[in-house]
Amino acid sequence: MQIEQIEILNFLKRYSPFKELPDDLLHQTALQVDIGYFKAGTPILRFGEPLQALHLVRSGAVETYRRNGVLYNRLSEGGIFAEQGLLRDKTVIFPATAIEDSLIYFIPVACFELLYQSDEVFADYVEIGDTQRKKSGVLADKSSNDLMSSEVRQLIGRAAVTLAADATVQQAAQLMQQESVSSLLIVADQSKDAALVGIVTDRDLRNRLIAAGLDYQQPVSVIMTKELVCIESNQFVFEAMLVMLRHNVHHLPVLDQGKVLGIISIADVIRYESQNSLYIVSSIFRQQTVAELQSLSTELASCFVRMVNEDANSRMIGAAMAVTGRSFKQRLLELAEQHLGPPPVPYCFLALGSMARDEQLIVTDQDNALVLHNDYDPLLHQDYFAALAEFVCDGLALCGYSYCSGDIMATNSQWRQPLRVWQQYFTDWIEKPDAQRLLNSAIFFDLEGVWGELHWAEQLNQQIRRQVKANADFLACMARNAISRTPPLGFFKDFVLENDGQQNNSLDIKRRGTAPLADLVRVHALSIGCAATNTYERLLAVKAAGILPKGRADDLIDALEVIAMVRIRQQAKSLQAGRSADNKVKPEELSAFERKTLKEAFQILSFAQKFLKFRYPGGRQ
Repeated sequence: MQIEQIEILNFLKRYSPFKELPDDLLHQTALQVDIGYFKAGTPILRFGEPLQALHLVRSGAVETYRRNGVLYNRLSEGGIFAEQGLLRDKTVIFPATAIEDSLIYFIPVACFELLYQSDEVFADYVEIGDTQRKKSGVLADKSSNDLMSSEVRQLIGRAAVTLAADATVQQAAQLMQQESVSSLLIVADQSKDAALVGIVTDRDLRNRLIAAGLDYQQPVSVIMTKELVCIESNQFVFEAMLVMLRHNVHHLPVLDQGKVLGIISIADVIRYESQNSLYIVSSIFRQQTVAELQSLSTELASCFVRMVNEDANSRMIGAAMAVTGRSFKQRLLELAEQHLGPPPVPYCFLALGSMARDEQLIVTDQDNALVLHNDYDPLLHQDYFAALAEFVCDGLALCGYSYCSGDIMATNSQWRQPLRVWQQYFTDWIEKPDAQRLLNSAIFFDLEGVWGELHWAEQLNQQIRRQVKANADFLACMARNAISRTPPLGFFKDFVLENDGQQNNSLDIKRRGTAPLADLVRVHALSIGCAATNTYERLLAVKAAGILPKGRADDLIDALEVIAMVRIRQQAKSLQAGRSADNKVKPEELSAFERKTLKEAFQILSFAQKFLKFRYPGGRQ
């Protein structure tokens, strides 16, 4: 490695998400970096240009902008940009300009994709690490909830307690006792800017040292956790909560521009967390039977209600409920494999619909499927996977996730197939659409792998994006299907109420509100090859792509929040009154302000459906 490359390597080691990479990936990256110099005021990226690399600020300062010229983010040394464009269609979404003389490192797109596919921490960082995006999105400051307005740095009560990796385990235990801490951050050495290399907790001492019968004079590096999940100090408490939920960790190192600042634990987060969702998820993975899991399900309703009462927004609630639902699935699959034995061939368990979109609420059924290895032989393997699907789906039903009325579950052999069959399913649906295939597309085009060979789910998502974007006829069919359910507004903009014999004088806020909105946004997102599944994130991508009339994307974002929150508050109100929650809303139970804003939101949805028909004309009849 040449001197210049060594300098690049040392720089990468100082900043996330490169600092957390394994040594082999970090070295590969350093060898591929190119360098560019930009004078102050010089454009670096222009909107719509093809992207060839992830950009990293080596020195200087850079500003990125929205398409309309509004400032999006300001970056200094160690900041990355262009990641959103690379994750979507490899074109510039946020133009960038050097505001000082700047030196930029270019990490080629092939290297970026390798890091994204190979390292989960890197993937998490580029997906959710842009705090400016979070401030304008999931963590909008419209709520007074501390989760959304407090930065992680506020949770740090003391400086990080660190120990060099060559210290003994006994020294680690003694230091933890002296400092009255339950965890230590392990650094390469005791120098001021030593690299963070691991973490040791009380649990590690118990499980990896004492239970394993190791010598107390072993280096602490022997028992430390090396694959660290970290968070930056200027991210929000809610982001820390989601990271803990996603990775099922109890301690989270906090970094300040790549340098160790401190560590937070679940106990620190919980005082900001108005719910018990962290504890619920942690408890899920400790349960040993389906009956024990079932006992936890009763806590979900109170968790949901408390989040609503604390003014959490729809994205927070949807994400928390979806994470909890995934956790039930994952633990049930673990228990199923313990009961049935290891699977005869690899598989991937899919979540579909609202769970895959991070939009799940307390009233939900289960939509899931199984992707099996192409070596699957029904004569040899069918019984195992049928039993696994039955175990999981029955368990989910006991835990409050009712069976799908349309039988979109892994217990249905049609949705328990090898990867090649799934690939053919999607090809047939896209190339030969009919009513049933369009219905299947609306369900299965929002998918996420939750267990097993997760890369198969990404392969299927990539296939969907590639084939749909290139098929204008199918997009037109999807558009026509997406406008089949219209918002419940009459000619004079009065509500059109349901009359089903049971819920007279009510609005089905899901069937006539959130569902058609998600459907139409999905069409726009697929037309631009957007990789996101969450409706809000899709709308951001659609807005950036400029395919809607000016201002319409922002209107749809507001409408989505209004309709979703009316639905959410209605469910919470029913639960608090001791009734079963559903998706039916009676206008007379809404305030005058709620009725007015809901009508306006439905009107925005109606305009958006008309534009959908205009933008994607044609399609088979």
